[in-house]
Amino acid sequence: MQYASFEDVLHFDVCFFGFSCSSVKYYTTHLPRCSDDKNNLEIDNTLLSSLSLGSSFVHSAIQEAIKMVDRAYKESRDGHKLKLAKRTLTSADLLAYFKQPVAETRTVVRSAEYMETALKLIQRNANSIYKHWLNVTDLLTQSDLDTISRITGCSAAFLPTVCEDDCWSNRYRTINSECNNRKKPHLGAANVAFARWLPAQYEDGFSLPKGWSRRTLHSGFHLPLVRRVSNKILQVANQIVPLDQDNAHTFVQWGQWLDHDLDLAPQSGSIQTFNEGINCDKTCARRSPCFPIRIPRNDFRFNNSVGCMPFLRSAPVCGTGKLGLFFGHVSVREQLNAVTAFIDSSMVYGNAKSIANRIRNHTTDLGLLKVNQNYSDNGLEYLPFSSSEQESPCAMNPNSSGVPCFLAGDGRVNEHLGLLSFHVLFLREHNRLARALKRLNQHWSGETIYQEARKIMGAFHQIITFRDYIPRLIGPAAMQKFLPPYTGYNDSIDPRIANVFATACFRYAHVTIQPLVHRFNESYQEHPQYPNLPLRNSFFSPWRVVDQGGVEPILRGLLANPAKRQKQNRMIVDELRQHLFELTSRLPLDLASLNLQRSRDHGLPGYNAWRKFCGLSEPNSVKDLTVVLRNSRLARDLFKLYGTPDNIEPWLGGVSEPSVRGGRLGPLLACLAGQQFKNLRDGDRFWWEHQGVFTDSQQQALKQISLSRVICDNTRIEEVPRDAFRFRTYPEGYVRCTQISQVDLSAWKENVEGILANEI
Repeated sequence: MQYASFEDVLHFDVCFFGFSCSSVKYYTTHLPRCSDDKNNLEIDNTLLSSLSLGSSFVHSAIQEAIKMVDRAYKESRDGHKLKLAKRTLTSADLLAYFKQPVAETRTVVRSAEYMETALKLIQRNANSIYKHWLNVTDLLTQSDLDTISRITGCSAAFLPTVCEDDCWSNRYRTINSECNNRKKPHLGAANVAFARWLPAQYEDGFSLPKGWSRRTLHSGFHLPLVRRVSNKILQVANQIVPLDQDNAHTFVQWGQWLDHDLDLAPQSGSIQTFNEGINCDKTCARRSPCFPIRIPRNDFRFNNSVGCMPFLRSAPVCGTGKLGLFFGHVSVREQLNAVTAFIDSSMVYGNAKSIANRIRNHTTDLGLLKVNQNYSDNGLEYLPFSSSEQESPCAMNPNSSGVPCFLAGDGRVNEHLGLLSFHVLFLREHNRLARALKRLNQHWSGETIYQEARKIMGAFHQIITFRDYIPRLIGPAAMQKFLPPYTGYNDSIDPRIANVFATACFRYAHVTIQPLVHRFNESYQEHPQYPNLPLRNSFFSPWRVVDQGGVEPILRGLLANPAKRQKQNRMIVDELRQHLFELTSRLPLDLASLNLQRSRDHGLPGYNAWRKFCGLSEPNSVKDLTVVLRNSRLARDLFKLYGTPDNIEPWLGGVSEPSVRGGRLGPLLACLAGQQFKNLRDGDRFWWEHQGVFTDSQQQALKQISLSRVICDNTRIEEVPRDAFRFRTYPEGYVRCTQISQVDLSAWKENVEGILANEI
């Protein structure tokens, strides 16, 4: 079939999408005509190889894409301000608050969305002519692609980084961890793609999430609604919470604290689609970035009052998605890690210069972090506020006394009271270290003090994590396999966080969270003035720290209460599954559903693919899965929902497995965690044990650190357990702070006379 009015069709398409129509005649004379032979479109390969849409066409597409994205960003921002003014924030708004890209990350994400939108516009125009069989990059020359990359800002991510080779850069990390690996400077840095240990599995092979189309089969079966899986598999039966008699809730809180040091997949900067202007909060339509979670019928929590929960896709990395060959590689959609991969205390210090500068105290040359100027904890420091009361979602809490959100190196600081207490604790620890280092070395500048304190803090986190936390997590067998004694830095190792680790493995702790926030007095009994809280009343509530006794009651509650024990019929408490970020009764979120939907959004392969990756068996029948899970009922339920273990999300399959001996993860997640932490340790040029990072005497001093010591040094708590992660009922196992080892900072004292003599 020849297109009789080919020029008219193209003219309509170009004008309809807002492109310049002045040179349509040029485009039509350079485009081949199509024929339809038994519904299979064909195009002459010689013409295709020489095809170019023309620079004017490309520039028009880019300009229109930029307008569309900027308009969506602005309308989303204005809508958020209006909700703040009217006090009508929803649970989804709170989730978006700390998933929104900020600072340098916002620039990177917006560039990716400019590019993605421009290419979609070009693709749509091409599809109207070639009937959906032609890839957009087949219509663009390399010069066109370079132009799109340059104008959208995406090319900046691929520019070579020049790493300084001087005393300063060899001694301290950059704030965004560029040049940790001198051969490949972007490895482990903020704002790069997560690593893929297995190829992505998208519904269209490039970018569409699994489950995007309800008609598509996966391994021969339809995927179940994630909320149905949550209701069937992940609820806590009878609301009876099993307790972990070995691990305190501090163990759980450290896991989240560490996770915020390692990964953050930001979502789009807009809650609207870029071409239709659809608001993701108000529709069940699936139009990127909207990927709403459908509510099944007869869901008692929602009473059929709503059709879906809002869900926004994670932001893409520049040049990835359904684009064919781009930047020299097949461009399946990749997600961005907005934070540094390394264990470097970045949740305290930030992952970008703009954030790091914002939270530093520049009024003195003492290397301190900013503290709150309005409130203190009887003389002990609080974090500064991030914004005014009128601009803060924390102040919109119906029970709030008007205290705004706090500001820290990581935007998730206000998520709940346990996390917030850790942020306050380590703010104080940095400033304590900075003051002590200044007393030892009066000649040090504020910048040197700041960097040395930051370096010590990074070592503290590495030691506590690898000595005290990971062995309890993955057990002795995985420790022996993945984390034998340290042998040195290896620049051939990729230290980036794996997509499966961030999206599946390290979300395991969601099944270990208690439904209550315990607040204890000096005798480790429920505080008479500030009693225990349902977890839902802890979300975005910094006012409870300021007005209700500071962080000490919360820290005591973490130390003296057990974690929830994972049980296969008691997975996630309803505080998280039915009331996540619930400030009002209007549409709370379900953490279990979010986890499953995020796995599909990121194109993670299924349970059996990851079992194979780890050298484990691949169950293919109810009988096989029963053997793996040691639970025939759970195996049958999973088969009924998914049809095959190949379709089970790795997070769900992983948390369903019984834990390994001496650990808290099942075999699959123990393998994935072990591999990730091995990469983080051995691929880090600034690892605390790496020769030259610290002196021998400093290394010996650092070994004395413990979380209990940090609590002693930065609160008025006088009795603590020796091991902060081990659950013991007070007073068993508790000692006075004077009995907890301290880090001797004298190893950092410089011999000024010796330095001057060497310089002379």
